[in-house]
Amino acid sequence: MAQPTNSGIAIEVPPYLRVHTNGTIERLAGTQVSPAGFDPLTNVVSKDILLIPETGVTARLYRPNPSPKTTKLPLLLYFHGGAFCISSSFDPFYHSSLNRLVAEANVVALSVNYRLAPEHPLPTAYHDSWDSIQWVASHALEDREHHENWLSHENVDFGRVFLAGDSAGANIGHFMTLKLHDSVPKQGFFDFKVLGLIMVNPYFWGNESIGVEISDPERKKMVDKWWGFVCPSDKGNDDPLINPFVEEAPGLERVGCNKVLVTVAEKDILRERGKLYHKKLVNSDWKGTAEFYETLGEDHVFHIFNPDCQKAKSLIKRIAHFINGQK
Repeated sequence: MAQPTNSGIAIEVPPYLRVHTNGTIERLAGTQVSPAGFDPLTNVVSKDILLIPETGVTARLYRPNPSPKTTKLPLLLYFHGGAFCISSSFDPFYHSSLNRLVAEANVVALSVNYRLAPEHPLPTAYHDSWDSIQWVASHALEDREHHENWLSHENVDFGRVFLAGDSAGANIGHFMTLKLHDSVPKQGFFDFKVLGLIMVNPYFWGNESIGVEISDPERKKMVDKWWGFVCPSDKGNDDPLINPFVEEAPGLERVGCNKVLVTVAEKDILRERGKLYHKKLVNSDWKGTAEFYETLGEDHVFHIFNPDCQKAKSLIKRIAHFINGQK
């Protein structure tokens, strides 16, 4: 977006963006775009597709190259992070991360490019993500007239679908499993089975400080501001969309998959919320298996910004193991 001229700053949401008094939105991160195509480092190929013509929602689709001729691959639906207001499926950081994950886990992956706030305030991102899941699930119907070849029954095992996301994308993934719980069985979902949810450094929050948030009031104050910007709500940071532990939030027993992996990073101020999510999920009436993985000495989504470090490689391997382990 062009730099604003002769305009003051009306709203600043560090470190992500500024809104100028003339209405111009200046994003400070997550604006770069990496082209799709063949990645020689990982032998993964990707392409961009239009999912929902009515809203313009797009996605980037990935598969190993060459694609296996005799083996159907698991399907990973990915929701990127960025506090609901920056970045995209085409961001070079996410493109690199998805290439590595697809290669390590040997999956077909679709990275959803949901619309961003403030141009599209929440719950738009949730609606876009759910529409994308339905679009993908429709490919499980053999008689679909117009289908994406990479998502054919010859290439994809629709009985082994996983949802994954980091930060805001992990938040989206949680709420998508709740909708899946309430939507199955319905036409289009009979052969579409989401086995697991992968939550990397999930973005949950709350009005009351817990854990490290208490000793780090400056960062707490910064994170407090994010949610009010992307989701105007009279409940503030105790809105059920950002605080899944408030009384009016859907119960965690409704998480609609068999297993969940929650990963946190030691230096991340969001860490306590991820740990609490795992604890409450385990102690709920949910019948699945919840796994927990913590990376020491690292901060929020470090694997996106430093994918070549050993800890990032270990995290990707852990996610791949979760996907390819027993059902």
